[in-house]
Amino acid sequence: MTIPLASFLTVWAILALNILSPGPNVLNTITTAMGSGRPAGLASAAAVGIGIALWCLVTSLGLTALFLVLPGAELALTLVACCLLVWFASRFLRRALTRKVGTLRERRGDTLASSFLRSLSVNATNPKALTTWVAILGIFPTAEAGAADIALLTVGASALSVSIHTCYALLFSTQGAARAWLKASHVIEGATGLFFLGFAAKLAFGAIAGP
Repeated sequence: MTIPLASFLTVWAILALNILSPGPNVLNTITTAMGSGRPAGLASAAAVGIGIALWCLVTSLGLTALFLVLPGAELALTLVACCLLVWFASRFLRRALTRKVGTLRERRGDTLASSFLRSLSVNATNPKALTTWVAILGIFPTAEAGAADIALLTVGASALSVSIHTCYALLFSTQGAARAWLKASHVIEGATGLFFLGFAAKLAFGAIAGP
């Protein structure tokens, strides 16, 4: 392994905060568990882990190949990551400040297979997943990463995603719990927005200052 552990921890922290905030994957897991039961919710959580692993592999390997051809692309992607983090932060902070409480429509009658396949579909077409991985891999030193680094990044991201979505399926499989979560979601989103804003500033300063 050639990449410092701190780089992995940074990526996993950003990913965890993004998973904790409401998004298509999270809402799909919760509404599936509410309407079709915990087993269906757990099937959805397992599919998220596979989907995240695929996103990680495809984007990291693709960017590694790009950096070999265009070394200057790494700096450009870092600046893109800064912009995406600021965009994430603005969306989270705006929702936190409006303090709007959403609603959830249950997904009833799903089997384990249909829940699993729907979750894969939601993950594959989720724009939040794409922008998240572009931002993350603008931070992670992909150009220096070896096969073991990519494997560790992928396994860690997948395990983290499955763990958090499993907690959603287990804890928020009732309407009461889901409503309580929605009411508190502005606090989560506010904290996430502030973290992303601070990290974007740090990342931008490091890119401008250079080595």
